[in-house]
Amino acid sequence: MITYKTLLIDDEPLARQRLKRLLQPFGQFDIVGEASNGEEGRVLVDELQPGLIFLDIEMPVLNGFEMLAVIRHQPKVIFTTAYDQYAIKAFEENSVDYLLKPIERERLEKTVKKLQHTDAGQNLDDLQHLIEQLKPKKEVKTLTVKTGDKILLLKLDDICHIEAEDKYVFLRTADGNNHLTEFTLSVLEAKLPENFIRIHRGSIINTDKIREIRKSFNGALVFVINDKNGSKVTSSRSYGEELRARFDI
Repeated sequence: MITYKTLLIDDEPLARQRLKRLLQPFGQFDIVGEASNGEEGRVLVDELQPGLIFLDIEMPVLNGFEMLAVIRHQPKVIFTTAYDQYAIKAFEENSVDYLLKPIERERLEKTVKKLQHTDAGQNLDDLQHLIEQLKPKKEVKTLTVKTGDKILLLKLDDICHIEAEDKYVFLRTADGNNHLTEFTLSVLEAKLPENFIRIHRGSIINTDKIREIRKSFNGALVFVINDKNGSKVTSSRSYGEELRARFDI
């Protein structure tokens, strides 16, 4: 019998407790962690690398779709939701199972049987396509930053790149200024439009603000930013293949 290294991601503690209680009699689920929002889930998925996650859709910080769009490790996914308007038919057609809340034991038994007859991995291309179809459209046009007692609205067009330094995240603007934000890079990556791309664990760049791209040591790329300082931001090797494909390098 297959045992699944399992992570529960749901913002409702009672829902997680109920699911744990329902899963226990099956003896196939080694629950290695729990998360109460999408950002916590992202961290635990990449850190613990579970084989299976039970994932709520409506959550604070990052919802289920946004979280799946930014995780590096790809587990098998079973969605849990109280909202049947989320194109349930699409879940079935893409071999992504779902459980409507409140979860019933009889329905969970069907899910367990389905897991036993499912290939080791889901079709990640189909899953990604489903995520793109169903996740909320990104319509962010500004980001808020605090300056003393004031709250400024920064237009996305003015932001050239975003960098994390220790526990802080800074928005770098075209005029050479730095603005401290309370958002994490992962949250920003999920919220911002497609012209903002992650090139490093600690860096996101606005592709509309690239002046030139240079090849660097060990497959890395150096992006020269079209800002007052001519900033240079270097990619990490782990993003190299994806970036070379995007820019046809």
